[in-house]
Amino acid sequence: MKTHIYLFLLIFSSSLLSCDNKDYDGINNPEVEMYIRQLKSNQYDSRQLPTFSYKDIPALLAYRNETRTISDFPRNPISSLFGPECSLGMYVLWTIESIRAEAIQSKFLMMGFPSQNPILARRDPVDLVLVFDNLSHSTAAKAYFDWWKNNKNKDFDKFNTIDPLEKTDYRWH
Repeated sequence: MKTHIYLFLLIFSSSLLSCDNKDYDGINNPEVEMYIRQLKSNQYDSRQLPTFSYKDIPALLAYRNETRTISDFPRNPISSLFGPECSLGMYVLWTIESIRAEAIQSKFLMMGFPSQNPILARRDPVDLVLVFDNLSHSTAAKAYFDWWKNNKNKDFDKFNTIDPLEKTDYRWH
């Protein structure tokens, strides 16, 4: 009987060692296209943003101008503001900001989120004014695209400290 138990444990242990980690990572860290499909169909059910790298930024930028509204997406749990919806493009820009924030260990990084919400605010230091209009979205989309286009041939460590929104009227909330 002991021999059967040892044999079972040996087979079970070796099967665990041969598991493909890509399957596990695909659930918790999907490829960009899978992430976008899940967001578009409101089926992204993780409470965290995927752990993308700077290499994923070009694929993410392809969706920067998307205005489709999404409702199931990870939210920063410490935020007291609950935005039930967000445009896909704005959420993608926020995802890119999370890559940048992780890389520089931003003081605004909270539980993997680059700010409290995937919402832009006016850069005014006195009054907090959140903006949800097409102009702010297109301005942010252009700023992130230009930031990447102007720096993509450099080492990411050389330009990840540059805030793409720095020369705009906006910041992340």
